[in-house]
Amino acid sequence: MAGNTFGSLFRITTWGESHGTAVGATVDGCPPGIPLSREDIQQELERRRPGKGGPAASPRKEPDQVEILSGIFEGKTTGTPISMAVFNKDAHSKSYEHLQDIFRPGHGDITYLKKYGIRDHRGGGRASARETVGRVAAGAVAKKLLGLHGISVTAYTVALGKVRVGKRYLEDIGENAFFCPDNEVAAEMLAHVEEVRMQGDTLGGVVEILAQGCPAGLGEPVFEKLDASLAFALMSIGAVKGVEIGAGFGAAALLGSENNDTITPEGFASNNSGGILAGISNGDAIVARVAVKPIPSIGREQQTVNLANEPVTIKIGGRHDISAIPRIIPVCEAMVALTLADHLLRQKAIE
Repeated sequence: MAGNTFGSLFRITTWGESHGTAVGATVDGCPPGIPLSREDIQQELERRRPGKGGPAASPRKEPDQVEILSGIFEGKTTGTPISMAVFNKDAHSKSYEHLQDIFRPGHGDITYLKKYGIRDHRGGGRASARETVGRVAAGAVAKKLLGLHGISVTAYTVALGKVRVGKRYLEDIGENAFFCPDNEVAAEMLAHVEEVRMQGDTLGGVVEILAQGCPAGLGEPVFEKLDASLAFALMSIGAVKGVEIGAGFGAAALLGSENNDTITPEGFASNNSGGILAGISNGDAIVARVAVKPIPSIGREQQTVNLANEPVTIKIGGRHDISAIPRIIPVCEAMVALTLADHLLRQKAIE
């Protein structure tokens, strides 16, 4: 099915389920000769694996050790498909047996059953955030390609629940559990997580993604604008419910004279466009933000129905994150990197 494949020239297909044998991805269209090692992929997976998300993370412990099955020879890409697998080691499927006949609010249980007539109730199956392992592994390959062209992608948390950052100190991102660009605000986020945990509830937030070094000219003029592709890529992440580029929804409250980025001999005087004009990159930093919904598995009673459409009350236990943040950070980076890699190859095809 096409719904499991992303990209045009730089294509990825992810596969696997939360409690299946393994999860992974196949990358096709990656140019040959790019230095790539298992460690390049592993360091990205380390940032999203269970147990590494700080105080908001699930207690599920997965080593997430990647195995490269094809496409690499003597430390370089060969131009053939790169297949990567991560085997599941800590799946507790029995924890979900009592939910096999019940639809969990906020999850894809009911829609997957309507679409396929069957669903994997063990941890959400294909709808689980575990699927993003393949995205992050593939994103690591895309980052290596982008790095050869001086392009970097960095994501960070700008809001967690009601706690928001003001100024951004990018040097602080790696110094706290939330990848927050302000260590003082990160401490407030920690306190907020503990408060919500005691209530048996979960948190959403906002992640900002910054792409630097992107050349002008990436993106197609009409239906595959760069910002449209980025929105599509980011909205494909399960927990994401909104995307904005540059000033985003804030632009609706601005005058044209305020929103326009003045052009000077030195470049753009501001960046309300988020680095994209008419769907094509303008050479400035690309800035996107995503709204991340709260984790739907909560420890409070909820009303729902079972397979017989009878009303029931459930209280979801098991091992769940308090928030998709910060483990969603490398996933957002991966989807932006994959989008830019694809559009970079498209542009080089016409140069």
